[in-house]
Amino acid sequence: MFISPAYAQAAGGSGTDAFGLLQLLPLVLIFVVFYFLLIRPQQKKMKEHREMLGQLKRGDRVVTAGGIVATITKVKDGSDEIEAEIAPNVKVMVVRGTIGSVLRPEAANDEAKS
Repeated sequence: MFISPAYAQAAGGSGTDAFGLLQLLPLVLIFVVFYFLLIRPQQKKMKEHREMLGQLKRGDRVVTAGGIVATITKVKDGSDEIEAEIAPNVKVMVVRGTIGSVLRPEAANDEAKS
């Protein structure tokens, strides 16, 4: 018999649903912008890095995350470790994930310039 004014107003219309959607629209737009400007390029970069690590082979010159330039001497297929030579007769074991980039041979650089 007694209906509170707040309950009576809430049951009145669907106008509040459209207003709630309009309030969420800026948040959705911000998320979409962040996805295309930050998240998607980072995922693409990570995918390319994983592919590069999977294609490592003996004789490649690489740069580790610590800045050490080395030549790969042995790649173990079942392991994450790679044997690399950092100086004549100085070989170290390097974790595959710490390799930052592969250096192209000078001959390939000369052909690219022509």
